Order: sequence, then C-alpha cells, then structure tokens
Amino acid sequence: MGFLSIDRDLARDSYYAATARRGPGFPSLQGAVDCDVAVVGGGLAGLSAALELAQRGRRVVLLEAKQVGWGASGRNGGQAIHGLACDQETIEAQLGIEDARRVWAMSLEALDLLRERMAAHGIDCDWCEGYLGLATTAAKARALAGWADRMERVYGARFTRIGAAEVGQWIASPRYHGGIHDAGSGHLHPLKYSLGLADAAARAGAMLHENSAVVSFLQDSGTSVRLRTEHGEVRATQALLAGNVYLQGMAPQLESRIMPVGTYIVCSEPMDAALCDSLIPSRSAVCDTNFVLDYFRPTRDHRMLYGGRVSYSTMTPRHLAESMQRRMVGTFPQLAGLGISHAWGGFVDITMNRAPDFGRLGRNVYYLQGFSGHGLALTGLAGKLVAEAMTGDASRFDVFARLEHHAFPGGRWLRTPALVLGMAWYRLRDLLG
Repeated sequence: MGFLSIDRDLARDSYYAATARRGPGFPSLQGAVDCDVAVVGGGLAGLSAALELAQRGRRVVLLEAKQVGWGASGRNGGQAIHGLACDQETIEAQLGIEDARRVWAMSLEALDLLRERMAAHGIDCDWCEGYLGLATTAAKARALAGWADRMERVYGARFTRIGAAEVGQWIASPRYHGGIHDAGSGHLHPLKYSLGLADAAARAGAMLHENSAVVSFLQDSGTSVRLRTEHGEVRATQALLAGNVYLQGMAPQLESRIMPVGTYIVCSEPMDAALCDSLIPSRSAVCDTNFVLDYFRPTRDHRMLYGGRVSYSTMTPRHLAESMQRRMVGTFPQLAGLGISHAWGGFVDITMNRAPDFGRLGRNVYYLQGFSGHGLALTGLAGKLVAEAMTGDASRFDVFARLEHHAFPGGRWLRTPALVLGMAWYRLRDLLG
C-alpha cells in the first residue's frame, strides 16, 4: 500500500470531518487561466498566503488536489502553541541571538494573527485559551523549569511555573511531576478554522479550485510559471509551493529535505461535563516533554481528544484505536470505561533539525514546508511572510530562509529505515527518563 493510500485510509474516521460543516466546496479548474500568483496546496499555509495576497490586490489562483483542509491542516491535534518544533538554541546556532529573538517574537505574532483572523472573518472554530507543558519525571520537570527560566531571561517569555505539589491543581493525572502554563497559547478545531480561512480567501478575491491536482510544473526562465491539472492550466508570474508531503515529484530537491511521519489521534465518546472539567480544570491543551510526546485536550462537546503514537516507516500501527485508548487511560484512569468514537491520523513534514524550511526556487517560485508538527499557528504567519516577500518586502521571510536544511541521509530508498533506527534511540531515551 502506497503512502497516499495509507493517508486516504487514515482520513476516514476523523472527528473533525464528522463535526465540521463543509459548504458546496470549490470547483475544479477547467480551462486556462492567467494570474499573478499560483498557490499549490489548500492547507493553512496556502490559504493564508492566498488571503494575504488577495487582500494586497494580487490575482491569486489556488490549486488543491483534494479538498481544502484535507491534509495535516484539517486533521492535526488542534494545538496552537508558542515557538517552533525545534529548540530556540537551534535557531540561535544558525542565526545568532538577535534574529533568534525575532523568530520567537514572530511565533507569538502567529498566535495573535490566529485570533485576529477568527475575529475579522467570523470563524467559529471552538477556540479555547491555554496550554500546559508537563514533565513525566522529576528530572524532566527540572529540565523544563530550567528551560522556562532561560526563556524568561533571554526572550522575555512569561510562563506560570507548576511545581510537583501543584500539578494536581492543573491536571487530574498521576503521570506528571511538574510543568508550565502559557495563557497565550490555546487550541481549536483545525478543520473548522481551515474552512473559515478558505471562505475568507475566496471573499477577498482568490480563486480556489479543489480536486485539481497539479500534474506538471514548468518554471520558464525565472519570469513565469505554468502549472497543468487534468482539465486546466494556470499561467502565473509567481508561484507558491505549499503542499508539504503532498508535492509528489513537483520539486524533488525539496522533498528530500522533509520526511513524512505518521501521527495518530483518537477522540472519546462524550463524557459528563463535570468529569471533563475535573480532568483539566483550565481546559488547556496539554503536551508532555518527551521526544515522542503525548498531546491531548478537551473538546467543546466534552470529549477527550488524545494523540501520541508516531510512525517513521509510514505504516499505520495495528489496533490503533485500542492502543491509543490504553495511552489515554494511562494518563486518565478515570476514563477506563469510556469508549472511543473516532480514530484517525495523517502525515506531518519533519525536517532534519525540526526547524521550518522556507525559501525560493529561482526568483519567482517560493515554498513553505517543514513545520514538523508545530504548524497550526506558524503556517498562518508563514503565509503572511511569503505574501510580504512576493509583494516587495522579503525582510522577515528571509530571516527564516537563512536557516540551513539538509537532505535526510540514505537517499530515496534508505532514508526511511535510517530514520526508524534513529527514532528508536529517542524512544528508548524517553523510557529511561
């Protein structure tokens, strides 16, 4: 079974798809059309760029192979969190402390932008404030406290510290030994947000086309771009590739720098509202600090949405719902009798250093990829930054574009086995504490 077939199967039992109302959708591309910017990919990065560019008066055509929000943008854990997937020290090592501070500040701007767009475009997507980062051992709790101290000292970050004696006030679980709370982060229903952003982009004048997979991509001497679909063609002055793991041969030099990693989520049956509130009284999103982490949050309709397993081989774990339910009950024994209503997953685009990968192919083709499982907020800002660059101000985009990225070792055939072996070491390290 190929990667895309696996992904299609993983999308079938999504809680998000079951609880979001799709409208009539957008038509597939028919015939030839000229525009200023062609956007490939109808996820949050592509939709954000299309909205920003249309608001700046550009003629925008967006091509989505399936439906907007179909991939990671509409299936993720729903957590919008400060920072990047990589540590700030990774950014400091490449860009220096001042640009690292700019990157951190932009990650906070991404959260503000999320709220602004929800308000400006009337997007009701179950937004809830708050994020808890929790440690599963005393040693990891000390490391998390040290990280928070450094982030406050170097970046001016503000977190509420949670000591071992206070953990029970924040979460009704025996697993955790300490943590932090960030009131500026939060969580939402990602598919509802994606659909709202698509409607906003269309109202701003962008032409969105679903079921319009790009079958050929030609860059003509850095002055124009031609993209063909099964039934149409787009001729553009500029293009944005925002397809992440779904580019499928359009840009091999980019694909070698990201790895599709499977991640999996279950959603419980509804529970009593009082029980739901007692588990996480602040109703915050939660992540632990393990390398292979668990992440979870309550939903608006009093369910527990719980994610955690990953697959570096692209193969779906056996008995997914049952194994994920055991993880959930390991964290919350109170939910031992609660059934699972939905189990799904998808693929995120991991880079070697887990830093985002933004840049250009020639002068007029831009790309956004490598959000590494931490993109719900950052994708929105990335769309704004690339729109700024395409319309004449690349200063902020180029901060990210200066980050160096490398292909995964092993080439096309061996890079997945090499990654599986490497990640086995990190899983062992988590188990050993």
